[in-house]
Amino acid sequence: MPLLRSIPLPPQVFQGHIRRWGFSLLLIALTLPAAGQKYRTAAGVRSGGGSYGLTIQQLVLPKTTLEGLAMFAPRERSVTLLAERHFGILGPSLNYYFGAGGHYGRHRDDGQFWGFDGIIGAEYKVAFLPFVLAIDFKPTIEYGSADWNRFPTAVSVRYIFIKQKKTGIFRALDKL
Repeated sequence: MPLLRSIPLPPQVFQGHIRRWGFSLLLIALTLPAAGQKYRTAAGVRSGGGSYGLTIQQLVLPKTTLEGLAMFAPRERSVTLLAERHFGILGPSLNYYFGAGGHYGRHRDDGQFWGFDGIIGAEYKVAFLPFVLAIDFKPTIEYGSADWNRFPTAVSVRYIFIKQKKTGIFRALDKL
């Protein structure tokens, strides 16, 4: 034991370990799934990509929502249904999400169109207020339209109608 105390170790040995542990902890914190969103049902407005409309999100499984969009642009109307999976970023108030779905609409010049959508975005539950702010990127592939694809981004503001409950018969599903 006295031999170990007499050998001085350079500080670089400990700094490398601290950096590795700090990076590992940060990586784990960023990849942990959310303990649960702070709401079950939220609805509001959405704007971006030259259109505006209404959005409603409903929690259907733990960390999984269905989102419906009713979008309006100067020359078209469309409805979209998306399934989204949410993951926490350093807690349940800030989430990132991704998902997919489909849309159907009508353009004044081209007539009816439909297609497939992907979505990736981030949302923030405003502290002490019943609002969720979200920004997302929603690429689409379209059939029956002059545009065969689109790459819009949008901002949404939703009001929370039903908060997430921490108890109930589905508590066991929180691990999914």
